[in-house]
Amino acid sequence: MLLFLKILLAHILGDFVFQSEKWVKNKEKKKIKSLKLYFHIGVHAILLLFVLQFNITEYWLGFLLIITSHYIIDILKLYLQEKKTKRIWFFIDQLLHILSLFLITSIYKNITISFDEIITENNLLLIIFLLLIVFVSSIIIKIIITQWNPESKKENDDSLAKAGRYIGILERLFVFTFVITNHWEAIGFLLAAKSVFRFGDLTSSKDRKLTEYILIGTLLSFGLAIFLGVLYLYVLNLL
Repeated sequence: MLLFLKILLAHILGDFVFQSEKWVKNKEKKKIKSLKLYFHIGVHAILLLFVLQFNITEYWLGFLLIITSHYIIDILKLYLQEKKTKRIWFFIDQLLHILSLFLITSIYKNITISFDEIITENNLLLIIFLLLIVFVSSIIIKIIITQWNPESKKENDDSLAKAGRYIGILERLFVFTFVITNHWEAIGFLLAAKSVFRFGDLTSSKDRKLTEYILIGTLLSFGLAIFLGVLYLYVLNLL
């Protein structure tokens, strides 16, 4: 595990700390012809040497595999990603990097993953409730509040696309986490913060129907998250 943490540290430093936005844009523009791509790979090589304490005689194969795999993964990302899919490819890129580091570590250390240890009752229960929080709750709230669906009278709507959906998911995840970790006071702070940022504009614009619509959605979202959090703890105690 220590070896994996060392090379993971080198990866994080190389990809996020010592790589500027200018390098990223240059790579996206020139792709395989970009000098910044090779500077980036060079930085990773230097960082790997440091974390491995220059012990190349023992880790030469892993060193070469990490550098080569990183280069190939970056090239694939540069040529396959498009403007609309950049976010997706960012996560795919990082997942492939971490997976390659894990596999390379297994060359030197006996790392085994037991699915029996992963697929436990507790883990499955948590996954089920997270799905209820993220997906099922969204549908329930949508079904309940679609009977109103007021339209804002504002001519210029500067709201981000699907922002409300993501805000709802994040707030339910926060509330669920606060409940299962017994930090109920944090729920009050979260609700107060959202009230300040969300309802201030609506109140000042005197759009009462839209204010009430959002308030109903917020209370439903918080209520479902609290209910699912309490239910999760109850079922967990029964296992």
